[in-house]
This record gives sequence, structure tokens and C-alpha cells, in this order.
Amino acid sequence: MTAIYKRELKAYFCSMTGWLFLAANIFLSGLYFFALNLRFGYSSMANTVYSILFLLLITVPLLTMRMMSEERRQKTDQLILTSPVSVGKVVLGKYLAAATIFTISTLVIAVYPLILSRFGTVSFGESYTALLAYYLYGLSCIAIGLFISSVTESQVIAAVLSFGALFLGYMMNSITGLISSTGNLLTRILNIYDMTSRLENMMQGTLELKSVLYFITFTVIFLFLTVQSVQKRRYQVSVKSLQMGAYSTGMIAIVLVAAVFLNLAAGELPARFTSIDMTAEKLYSLTDTSEELARNLSEDVTIYILQSEEKQDTTLKQTLDRYTDLSGHIRVEYKDPVVNPNFYKDYTDGNISMNSLIVVSDKRFKVINYSDIYETQVDYTTYSSTVTGYDGEGQITSALAYVTSDDMPVLYTLEGQDELTLSTAFQNGLTKQNAALQSINLLTLESVPEDAQGVLIMAPVSDISSDDADKLIAYLDKGGKILMTTSYVDDFAASMPNLQKVLDYFGLSVVNGLVLEGDSSMCYQQPTYLLPEVAYDSLTNGVAGKKYIFMPYAQGITSQETEGVSITPLLTTSASSYSKTDINQAQTVNMEDGDAAGPFDVGVHAEKTLEEGTAQLTLFTSENLFTDNANTMVADANLTLFTNVVASMSDSEVSVSVPVKSYEASVITVNDGTAFTIGSVLMLFLPLGLIIAGIFVWAGRRKR
Repeated sequence: MTAIYKRELKAYFCSMTGWLFLAANIFLSGLYFFALNLRFGYSSMANTVYSILFLLLITVPLLTMRMMSEERRQKTDQLILTSPVSVGKVVLGKYLAAATIFTISTLVIAVYPLILSRFGTVSFGESYTALLAYYLYGLSCIAIGLFISSVTESQVIAAVLSFGALFLGYMMNSITGLISSTGNLLTRILNIYDMTSRLENMMQGTLELKSVLYFITFTVIFLFLTVQSVQKRRYQVSVKSLQMGAYSTGMIAIVLVAAVFLNLAAGELPARFTSIDMTAEKLYSLTDTSEELARNLSEDVTIYILQSEEKQDTTLKQTLDRYTDLSGHIRVEYKDPVVNPNFYKDYTDGNISMNSLIVVSDKRFKVINYSDIYETQVDYTTYSSTVTGYDGEGQITSALAYVTSDDMPVLYTLEGQDELTLSTAFQNGLTKQNAALQSINLLTLESVPEDAQGVLIMAPVSDISSDDADKLIAYLDKGGKILMTTSYVDDFAASMPNLQKVLDYFGLSVVNGLVLEGDSSMCYQQPTYLLPEVAYDSLTNGVAGKKYIFMPYAQGITSQETEGVSITPLLTTSASSYSKTDINQAQTVNMEDGDAAGPFDVGVHAEKTLEEGTAQLTLFTSENLFTDNANTMVADANLTLFTNVVASMSDSEVSVSVPVKSYEASVITVNDGTAFTIGSVLMLFLPLGLIIAGIFVWAGRRKR
């Protein structure tokens, strides 16, 4: 086999075939790399790799057309077939020679992410997963081309048939869609030859082991068919030849059945064993929150998808597969609106789009519109929209919790003192927590509503009235729960005496002045932008030990021993921190005489044991803590903290609010000079150098 391999590999480089193949692949991959990555700043190679797939439909037939057909035309195949080398080794040697040429061009492309890493953060997992898919696809194409080359003596016919076969595999998904939009037996059979659909998940960043197995078995099958095609020419037409034909047909049937069975068996394995999420944002993995919810389900839930199974959103399907793998109580059914046009009307009066979900249990149902699955951003200068985030997991987890919960919590947010209005991200967090949020002004009410499972006091600018404070204390006496954030004031007790009465209930007070952090590792850019230490607690689940909390302009919290009250620090500054007691008159950001020394608690959870129940207060001393600006600085860590507190107020064991997963990858910035220099090397100098080298080798060989 080694001799065959060396002979074929030498033949590629002694002719122009190998040189042209390398030049064409490097030129086109360099072109897309220059356009998409260097110029437009994409940090992932997935789009680049997917764009050059079509080139293989042209270059692979040119690479493989002479492998067997030329030997057959010149009758030199008889020398090989009568040699002591088995047919299998002959075929494998030729295949490996072509695969080597393809591997060289792929290795050049593999350098591209390393080049990008010099200019920014690169999604290596996504890039190399996509490149692996491209490589496996190319190896399968070579196997197909080799087989077709073995059944004809004409190189031209072999090239044309190979192109046709590869084009058919490239377009099969579109062809079956034209045959039937809903799918049938014929389309399922034809889709066995659908090569590009197997690439989609891997091009999106999922290492799909089922797809890897598909391409490996696909390659093995066509190599086996090539062996059988060549083997038959060893025998003359005789009884022995007929026996050999029967043997070959039987073996082909056995191999095909074995391959189908192997792929079907792999398809039945849970997605958690066969799909590895390689994306930087873990777009297709479930968070601990969703996994815990799914595993603990005790009620049956059906998720209806308004689409045919063949046309379903592949990203959404991956997410749903994760849920069904975790729980036998979750079942997915497809309801194609073409077949069942009125199905959704049992659940909603409005129109909903294709690929929308309806989550149903015995208690209630929830409709998830497909437009809520993806977060988009509109550019009003061009009136075009861009997908910026994926919220499939967040919406589904929230819906599962909603349809299986015994009751729906109601939270009230205090108004009347210019309180902070929750942004869309934090309102969505409450919605996903299945908590209804209503506003109240205690001046117009005799007391906090009886159905209140929690009250939010979000950074009031002015003080509440004494009567309002009494109403809140009366609410706490009944086991009430309050989440409070405070605005910065020099002397909180003097400026907000009535809110201080609420804090006195738990023995808490706010330190005069503004906290500055002296430890550079616990602040961001400036000492007032705190990155406090996060304590391990149920309220900080998913944050402690994993993420920073960004807390600008905070004040310290002190406590005094109060009967029946326990205080749990949640966010704490370092021992190097200090509080500027007169920030307006400060001469320096460094610690001065009169400043209070740290460390300080800037977030606490207080509980007071009552005769019946427990009163709770969660206090944070930064009005900007639960805002979009602060939250985006720490990848939704502030939002996670917020939803954890809301979950505790609504008696949930854990938060079921999962933040939107960003689609916005980091941008690569390359100056024009560098981009054009790299592009020139890849698109001009390297391909041209290969062609010139090929001409010299070919011309030198012609002279001998």
C-alpha cells in the first residue's frame, strides 16, 4: 500500500493536478478569509469555511477523475491487479494520496484562526469545529470521486459524474423540500444522501458526533464500493465470475445495512452524549438552572412545535433535545400548520409565526412566539435587523416552570419617590421567573396588598412618608419580604429617616460617605466602580466563584445586634476599601483623615424570626446595580443576582430566569494595510507560487 500511496502522491506533484488543487483552495479560502474575517471583523471561521464548501464540488472531481479511470484506459490497472497487493490496499493507497493533498490545503486554512488571534479574541472552538466539518465533508467527496473514477475509462465522464453526484448531495435538502414540504417516505430515503444538513450544527459550533460518524461511514462505504468495483475486473465471465458477483452483492448489502443500523443507533443516543457545545457563549448547552428544573419535573409536559420536523429551526431543536434527554416527562410533538392550520387556535386568538412553541401541562399552557426566541437589534439607518441573542433556553425553562407551578407570585414595586424603573432586561427576568409585577403607591392604600409575595423598593430619590414606613413594617410583621436598593446620599439616616425606620427593623444602617476600593483587583478602572467579593449563598447561586458583580457608587452597611435577626453578608469590599465621608470636599481619591476604613458590606440579606413566619430584607446600596449599563459589564451577573433574590421572595427554591445568550461575538480589528498584506499573501503570492512551482516541475519532467 505504501508503494501505491507514494506513487500516486508523486504523480499529483509531477503533474499540475495537485498544484492547481492547492492553489484553487488556498486562493478561495484566502478570499473569504480576507473579506469576512479581516475586513468585516468576524472572529469565527465558520462563515468562511461554509462559504468555500461549493468549491469542493469542482476541485474534488478534478483531483479524483484520473485515479482509477486513467489506469483502466491505459490498461496499467492490470499490472496493479495482478500484483501481490490486495485491491483494498490499492484503493486505500490511492485514496490516502488524494486525502493528503486535501489535508495540506486544510492545514493552511487551520492557520487562519491563529492569524486572527493576533488582532483580538477568536472563537477557536467554533472555528475548528467548522473546519473539522469541512475536512470530513471533503474526505467523503474524495471517496465518492474515487468510486466514480473506478466505473469508467474516461476522465471527462468521471469528472462530470463526480460533479453531478457531489452537487446532488449538496442540494439534496432543497430537492426533498420541493418534493414534499412535510416530508414522506421518499424524502426520508433521499435525505440519507443529504450531506450538507449534517454540517449545519457543526458549522454553528456544536461538535456533533453523529455527524462525524455519518461522514466516516459514508467514506468507508464508498471506499468499499470502489474495492468491489475493481475486484470484479479480476475475473473473466465464467461461473466463478457469477459467484463473485453474488458474493459482492451480498457483501454490499451487508455493509450498507450495517452502516444504516450504526447511524440509526447513534441517532437514538441522548444529545448530551453526542453533541458537544463548542461555542464561547455555550449557546446550545443548558445552564444548571434548566437542568435542575428538568430533572425535578414530576408532571408530564408536552411541547408542541408549529412546524414540520424536517423544517424545524436546528438551533431550537438542539435545545429541545437537551430537555428531552434530561426528563422523561417532557415530550415534543410537531404540528405543521400546513397539515393542522387551526391547531394553535385552541391556545391563542392571535396569529403566531412558524417555529413557535406551545408548552402544555394539565394545569395550564404557555405560548412562546418564535419572535421571542431570538433577540434582534434594528439599524434604523439601513432599516435592517441583526440577530444579537438567543433566548430559547430562557423562554422554555420559564414556560416549564409556569405550566407546572401551583401558583403565580405577585410582586409590587413601590412608586411615588422617583424610584428607578426596571429596564427591559430586568423586566424580562421577572417575566421568566413567572412573577407578575405591579406598581403601588402606599399613599393611596391602607396597607401592602395581601397577595404580595414581595415588595421592591428601587433606589428612591426622596424619602417615603412615616405612614408608608409603618405600612411596610406592618407588612414585615406578617412575614413580608422586601428587596431594597438605595441612592447615594451623604447621611442616609438624616436624609431618609422613614426608610431608616424600615432598616432599623433589622438593625441595619447605611454608612455615611461613598465607598472607594483601594485594591485594584476589586474595582474596575476607578475606585468607585466596585467589584465586591461575592459570598456563597443561595441568593448568589451562579455568580459566586464564577462571575463579578459590578457595583458603582455604593455605600457601606453596618448592623447592630437585634433580637431575632440574622444578617448574611452577600457583597463585601476588601480591607483596603474606605468610605469618603465628605466626597464633595475630598482633595484626593486616596484615603484621608476622617474617612472610615473598610471592609464594608455593600449587600446583605437580613431575616427576622417572628411568632409566625420570617420577615426578610435584601439590601444593596447602589442605585445602578440593577441597570443595563452595570449588567452588561459582567455578562448578566447582576441580572442573575436580581432574579435569585426575586426567586427567594416568591418562595421558589431556585431562580428559573435564564439570561439571553449573546450572538454578538467579539470583533476582530485589523488595519487596512495589514489586512491587504495578509490577503495578498493568501490570494496572490501563495497560489501563484504554487502554480509556478507546478509549471517548473511539469516542464522539467517533460524535458526528461
